[in-house]
Amino acid sequence: MAATSRRSLEQFSTDVEDLHAAILRLPDQVPEQRRLLEEREPNDQVLIGVLRRAVPLSFLEAVAATEPWNRRSVILAAVALSPRISHVLAMRVLPQLPWRALAQVSSTPRLSGPVRLRAETLLKEILPDLKLGERIALARQASNATLRLLLADTEARVVEAALMNPRLREEDVQYAVGRDGATRTLLEQVAESWRWRESYALRVALASHPRTPIAVSLGRLTALLDKDLRRVAVSPGLRAVVQAAALRVLDERAAGGSDVTDSQNEDSEDHS
Repeated sequence: MAATSRRSLEQFSTDVEDLHAAILRLPDQVPEQRRLLEEREPNDQVLIGVLRRAVPLSFLEAVAATEPWNRRSVILAAVALSPRISHVLAMRVLPQLPWRALAQVSSTPRLSGPVRLRAETLLKEILPDLKLGERIALARQASNATLRLLLADTEARVVEAALMNPRLREEDVQYAVGRDGATRTLLEQVAESWRWRESYALRVALASHPRTPIAVSLGRLTALLDKDLRRVAVSPGLRAVVQAAALRVLDERAAGGSDVTDSQNEDSEDHS
């Protein structure tokens, strides 16, 4: 069985090498490349293997214009992911791609900025039509621009997946949490996230947001600097119980002769 698999892999590699060599021998013209495709009739795996290599633009255009390959999303996705793709061809191919392929294109650094931006735009347009499981899967792999939309999702599992995405930066989370329209779901998930709950900036943002659940806000007050507690105490729109609790923490510190400064907070975080 292992020998059979090895022979299959060797045959696959040979087929990819042969087709790639034939492509490079031809003139860089679409009609000749189309004829080659029609003569060879490569299977999807071989064609994808070739498209992962450096091929001329004329071959990409031939694939995108030739049936049955131009009706297969996996093939068109491989065309879109080629660094040789032109802006014109990308604009024609991208609208035909499913969301998974669009997400991959939008987060592939080797592609040009306009191509990635177009993929992100298309992804945003179809986002409302995606099912829950699809949005969760997308949140795990999306680029920053799409992640900002997913952080506003009302489903906790989508937000949780977005918060764990390695592409998500702390400034993106701060922006999402700081918005007036930040959802209760987002605020709760940030508070529970092991990745973000230790961020001081996010502690302040959560304690200062009117939509943050009372228990979450109260639980962060004792970790705040005095200057941030004073800000919480006078922030408009906050619940009175949160503002009163911030003042109480300040009073207790004053009575105990302690004043939590920036340097003290840094020291405590260094030892945590």
